[in-house]
Amino acid sequence: MKKLTLLLLLFSAAISAQDSIKVNLKNPNSTIYTHLYFLQPDSYQPEKAAKTIYPNTTKDPKKAAIKLKQVLDGKGLFVDFKSIPTSSNYKDSLIFGNSNKYVLFPNSMPLISVEKFGDNWYYSQETIANLSEIYNDIFPWYVLKLENISPNFGHKKVFNIEIWKYIGLLIMLLIAFILQVVSKRVTYYILHKIHNYFLHNDGVAVTSVLKKLAHPIGLLIALSFIDKVYPSLQFGLAINKWVFVGLNITQTVFWIYIFLQLVTVTMQIYSEFTEKTQSKLDDQLVPILNNFLKGIVIFIGTLKMLTVLGIDTTAVIAGASIGGLAVALASQDTVKNLIGTFMIFLDKPFHIGDWIEAGGVEGAVEEVGFRSSRIRAADTSIFQIPNSKLSEIVINNKGLRLYRRYNTNIGIRYDTPPELIEAFVKGVREIIIVHPETRSESFNVEFTGFGDSSLLILINVYFKSLAWGEEQSSKHKLHIAIVKLAKALGIDFAFPSSTVMIEQFPEKQTLDLKYNIDQKRIDEVIKKEVEKFNEK
Repeated sequence: MKKLTLLLLLFSAAISAQDSIKVNLKNPNSTIYTHLYFLQPDSYQPEKAAKTIYPNTTKDPKKAAIKLKQVLDGKGLFVDFKSIPTSSNYKDSLIFGNSNKYVLFPNSMPLISVEKFGDNWYYSQETIANLSEIYNDIFPWYVLKLENISPNFGHKKVFNIEIWKYIGLLIMLLIAFILQVVSKRVTYYILHKIHNYFLHNDGVAVTSVLKKLAHPIGLLIALSFIDKVYPSLQFGLAINKWVFVGLNITQTVFWIYIFLQLVTVTMQIYSEFTEKTQSKLDDQLVPILNNFLKGIVIFIGTLKMLTVLGIDTTAVIAGASIGGLAVALASQDTVKNLIGTFMIFLDKPFHIGDWIEAGGVEGAVEEVGFRSSRIRAADTSIFQIPNSKLSEIVINNKGLRLYRRYNTNIGIRYDTPPELIEAFVKGVREIIIVHPETRSESFNVEFTGFGDSSLLILINVYFKSLAWGEEQSSKHKLHIAIVKLAKALGIDFAFPSSTVMIEQFPEKQTLDLKYNIDQKRIDEVIKKEVEKFNEK
């Protein structure tokens, strides 16, 4: 009898100890644990779970506690008690006003929270006030219809799951598939109309991207439907947790893909726009913007994926900021080059294809990248100039010239008669006038001085074409015409030489070049050579 009495006392003490431990509302962790513990199958006591509901906030606290548990299970929200504060004076610095409040799932279910009333923690009045709306949103009216499809057959279990849930799952997937097909076609039609309305064309590249964009949008709509309807099937927390993790990961991946495709479409449209502009620097901006925007999409998408996986992104961002600062300090030149790139695109000192002189480098601009610009010289070699230096040095942009100036001096022999000098100058002027690539209204051909070994004839002319290759071709035509004119007139080009005077030596005679200075012949020669050049 004593042993029986002792056993009963121990059992009563154990029960009393269990109640005192489990029914605990002293901090957020204890309150949430109390609520969920007493609604588990092996410890089901809803009247004790109802103690976590603040008195007089609802007529039926027991029913409210059960609905709260169903909401969490339906959305697959697994409570991690390790992350819930155990301090009775916990204060959330992010919440304005009542700081003695803890939100269980701030991202997915911000309306469910516990707050302190007096010395105890209860589910907040806001949670209870919105509970019916949250519950009806997760478990709509058709849930009861699904459960009663076949009262006798539908509630039989296969693999410990009622048959009506399998039927509801098949119906949901079928509707989602139909919704995906229809929404995909509608999305493509709308996107195609928007594209044609703004650009009035039907580029093959853009059309292909629009098709790729419409497909994941259709899938997202179908997944959103599944995300909305699936909790109604009441599969339980263990299954729902992984289903919703999979849905969230899939939705995140699709959103990343959609935004990447949006960047591609935007850049394709911008590329078509830049092709219509005269500036080629805008064309170079397309790949830079494309890579920059895609990098932002991937970065934000990665943060969202970490959030879905339950990783605190604030710590990741803080670490990235510190690491970014360290990298920036260690690679100041790279940062300077990036800033230089932006300055080049803002100031536009040159365009792609322009012939420039910059810091001893001369050539055509081929590419402006994130870090450096590529200049191709006349000998086809490549100069790679950091953008930080290119944005600081003096740039002579010959590509912006209205005309290409050509200036040279021709030396003829000192013994050339004045009549032939005048004739030669006159002939060169007429050749320049009829030259198809020169500005006939702006040039100079003059006898300008006396060199060491020659009489100097200045030729200053402007070519119309700005292309380097066409300029050289124009020079070639001009030079050949001048050489032919000199030959026809009997004029020799001078070269460095020395003249020895021998007139005083016996029986020696000086070299006498016989120049033909007959004016009629000179005029005929000039006319003939100019006509020959003009015929070409």
